[in-house]
Parts: sequence; C-alpha cells; structure tokens
Amino acid sequence: MVKETKLYETLGVSPTATEQELKKAYKTGALKFHPDKNRGDPAAEQKFKEISHAYEILSDPQKRQIYDQYGEAGLEGGAGAGPGMAAEDLFASFFGGMGGGFGGMFSGMHQQRGPAKAKTIHHVHQVSLEDMYRGKVSKLALQRSIVCPKCEGRGGKEGAVRKCMSCDGHGMKTMMRQMGPMIQRFQTVCPDCNGEGETVRDKDRCKQCFGKKTVVDRKVLHVHVDRGVKSGTKIEFRGEGDQAPGILAGDVVFEIQQKPHPRFTRREDDLLYQAEIDLVTALAGGTIYIEHLDDRWLSVEILPGEAISPGTVKMIRGQGMPSYRHHDFGNMYIQFSVKFPEKNWAATNPAAYEALRQVLPPPELVNTPPPDAMTEPGDLEDVDNTQRGFGGAAMEDDDEHEHPHAERVQCASQ
Repeated sequence: MVKETKLYETLGVSPTATEQELKKAYKTGALKFHPDKNRGDPAAEQKFKEISHAYEILSDPQKRQIYDQYGEAGLEGGAGAGPGMAAEDLFASFFGGMGGGFGGMFSGMHQQRGPAKAKTIHHVHQVSLEDMYRGKVSKLALQRSIVCPKCEGRGGKEGAVRKCMSCDGHGMKTMMRQMGPMIQRFQTVCPDCNGEGETVRDKDRCKQCFGKKTVVDRKVLHVHVDRGVKSGTKIEFRGEGDQAPGILAGDVVFEIQQKPHPRFTRREDDLLYQAEIDLVTALAGGTIYIEHLDDRWLSVEILPGEAISPGTVKMIRGQGMPSYRHHDFGNMYIQFSVKFPEKNWAATNPAAYEALRQVLPPPELVNTPPPDAMTEPGDLEDVDNTQRGFGGAAMEDDDEHEHPHAERVQCASQ
C-alpha cells in the first residue's frame, strides 16, 4: 500500500506499474506536452514539468521506495532532494539514448548533449613587442593527465576491476536518517569504493597509475605568435589537455599578453615613441635616431626653423605595427619633449647669449601698461613645493580647511 498516488496519477499509471510502463507513460506524455510542440501554452509547459518530475522520481528505485513509504515529504530536506534533473535535461537524456529517433520530431527540440569533456587548461603567454612585430614560434611545455597507457584507463588488470555493488557504480550512496517525525534523506560518498564507483583488489591494481587510471604527462606545444597579433588574443589547442577514461580530452588555451616595452607604447596598430630633444635641435633642426622593433634605425630630420615645442606630436606613416593577418602597417607617432639649458647658462657665456638674442625673433609684448601707469618691480622666486599655493603640491582639501567646523556629509543616490 503506497502512501501517496499523486505522481503515479500524473503519469497516468497505477502504483504497481513496471519500469517499462513508466517509460512508456513518460514518453507519451513528454512528447505530447513538450513546450516546443506547444508554443505559447503555459499549461502544457507546466504539465511537461510535472510529468518529468514524476518520472525522475519513480524511475529511480531508491526514490520510488521512499515515495511509496513516506510520500513526497520523505523526499524533502536532504542533499539531492531538490527538484532533481531539469525537465529538458531529462527529456534529452531519455530520448538521446534511443538513437536520436525523436531528435527532429518538431522544431526547436533540444538535441542530445555530447559526451562529457575535461576542463580547459588556460595559460597566459607573455610576449615581447619585438616578437609581436616580427612573429615567433614559442615552444611551451605543460603537464597534463593522460589515460594510463599500461592499463588503458581501467586502473587494474583486465577483468579485475568490478562495479561497486554497494553504490551500484554511482560512487554516492543515499542515506536516510530519522529526525523526530521527519525523514532526512542525504547523499554521501560511498565508503566501499571511495566515490570511484569501482573496486579492485590492491594486488590487481595497475603498477603504473596505482589504480588512478591516469598518469602525468609532459607535452610540448608549438605556439605560433603571428605578426601583429594583439594582446588578449587566444590560441586554442583542441584535445591537447587533460584526459580521463570515458570523457573527451580537454583543450589548452594560451592567451597572448604583451610585456611592457621600454621605448614604445602600442595602441591597436600604431606605436607611440617619446623623444627628448635639446633646445638647439628644437629651434635650429637636426637629426634624431629611433631604434625600431626589428633592429632597424630610423633617422628623423627636424627641419631648421620648424620650432618643435614641448608636447608636439609628429607622425611617420607606415612605421607602426603590422596589421594582424593583413599586409599594411600602422603609423608611428613621435611625441617630443624639449630639454632646456640649465639655470643661469648665459652667465658663463655672455657673448653667446647676446648672439642668441640677435638671431631669435624679437619678443612681442602683448600686455603693456599705459604710459601714465605706475609700475613697480616684481622679483621672481623659485617655488617651494612643500608649501601651500598654486605652485605647491598640497592643493587638496582646501574647502575643509576654509571651513574647519563644517560637517562631512555623505550623499547617497536614491
């Protein structure tokens, strides 16, 4: 005598239904009420979920036994006692095991998921800007787990590894505990097989992997760093990662990351170079030399009278980075800073000072006082950066010092 019959009624079977009768009832109901066949019908979607929930419980002998004895209340309150497998996942696993005959029955059907796959191994590959400019093949070694070649992933001698009878090969056991009027149901690692789902005697274990089924292997991969590749680009090696029996080998992904460069800053396909020139070169012209990323040297002419001011930016077309997988190049931008003479430089050579004044254009007095204005001298002094003021470093929190008794108010957006 069962305590409840609700789940049986949902499937449309009697409490004495066999496993085959449960499967047949679920197959009929799931196909009839599947959301992809009943688009826009929330009642059908709800019915599909109820049928899936009922079959997920009744198709499990342990869950069915608990349900028959205690009802759905007996399934509550323990690990694994939640909603269980999602309705669509249950549908995919049910029909996926039948040769895919129902996979295209109606539009939008969820297809069978592929076999499990090992996790992807991620690595960051630091690359210099020179190697990004010229291209390079890097040989990178990594350690991974592979299926033991001696026992072919069995863990022991052929025929010696058996399914654990205690947990039926699942690696987990469902336990029940009486807590007053309630029955707590929870799952725990099977103590007989330590969660492996299989048992093998110590003398029959593989002498190479010691029953672990996998061994550590060293693999060398050739990572092709293409010319012009950008930082953040990912290079993938499919199936070169970890292996394990019964699952697909994982992938290995290398993410290219550019190392900081002492001379150039990269932005997309362009390069920025900071050039410091002296005042004579800035005013009278001259030649500066730039070491490129491929050991070439660029000679850059500054024309006489061009008057390069601090912060000026010039461009050399086509001397930037090669465009990734294209045949053109970016540009090189040069930002100039001007190094001025030391203080009081003219005191040691008054003649040079006077000659410079004769060569340079005369100063233009933009702001002059009227003839009848009173003037007085204003002597310039060097600024002490530790003092407060426009030339000092301590310019913040002025409002707080001006209003020492003002309260701090924190504004919060509504």
